[in-house]
Amino acid sequence: MNQLDIKNARSAAWRYANAQRRGSIAAVKGAIADLFAANAHWRLCCPFDDVQDSADALSSYWSQLFEAFPDLERRDDVFLAGSFNERAWVAATGHFIGTFVRPWLGVPATNQVTFIRFGEIIGFEDGRISDIYILLDIIGAVRQAGKDLIPKGLGAEILTPAPIAQDGLRLSPSAKRETEQSMRLVDSMIAGLMRYDQQSLQSMGQEEFWRPDMLWYGPSGVGATRGLSGFQNFHQRPFLEFVPDRKGGDHVARIADGDYVASGGWPSIRATTSGAPWIKTALPAGVAVTMRVMDFWRRDGDRLKENWVFIDIPDIFRQCGVDVFQQL
Repeated sequence: MNQLDIKNARSAAWRYANAQRRGSIAAVKGAIADLFAANAHWRLCCPFDDVQDSADALSSYWSQLFEAFPDLERRDDVFLAGSFNERAWVAATGHFIGTFVRPWLGVPATNQVTFIRFGEIIGFEDGRISDIYILLDIIGAVRQAGKDLIPKGLGAEILTPAPIAQDGLRLSPSAKRETEQSMRLVDSMIAGLMRYDQQSLQSMGQEEFWRPDMLWYGPSGVGATRGLSGFQNFHQRPFLEFVPDRKGGDHVARIADGDYVASGGWPSIRATTSGAPWIKTALPAGVAVTMRVMDFWRRDGDRLKENWVFIDIPDIFRQCGVDVFQQL
């Protein structure tokens, strides 16, 4: 991959992000016109899902956000660029921040500041944005308005922080050696996850890849955990009991940039539900489900220290016959 392509992709994606920091849908509309391909593919989280084109994304997804949060601003915590399958990609995570003044997705306005966590992966072709994947933590945003779409998770429901190292915005190229080391570590860790024998968590050998004081920032409904035992007890074990045959790694992109790695799949995971409860909810057994997932990792030396995770939980529940938005 031509490094100039990655440089240009980084610059274009940052311009698109900056347009979202102005509290103006007009700025977003202008950036889309300047930076997106005419036939760009938009793939959004439930309940928006895949939309037809950029005009559709503006008239539905973006217009709804700015109608409910007129002063909406974007804050990036992690932003990185790289190549995957001979294409330039950019990935970012952070929060939208806005005052909730009109109903959104059936949720009554609170007139309070609201934080909406986002994960985003952007692909480029011929110098323009051709593919964009967006996951919002809608469950967490709605919970701030006093509505619980699903029960609270076993982990801590917190406002997810930026990286401890305070260096998550990779606005210039990182050292090749550091980038390659990060990718090797994540690739090895994911290979370990795929060794699960459906009996013991130890079969995955995750102690080899994580710092003892690791931090895992899961989506609302799962929550944040600290340490490998916290991750295993509050997320991994209940999740694998729910979908013991899960197969993952089908990523639309996986990129590294210095100490940071990002990946996402649409879907990334395919599985069959066991009937075991998940997120304190009884869901039916024998349902073939797919999962939209994004991960952002930070390497600290020779181990992983932080992991920001997005799972389109409303979409999984929907596949199991549960519409989490129905109550709204």
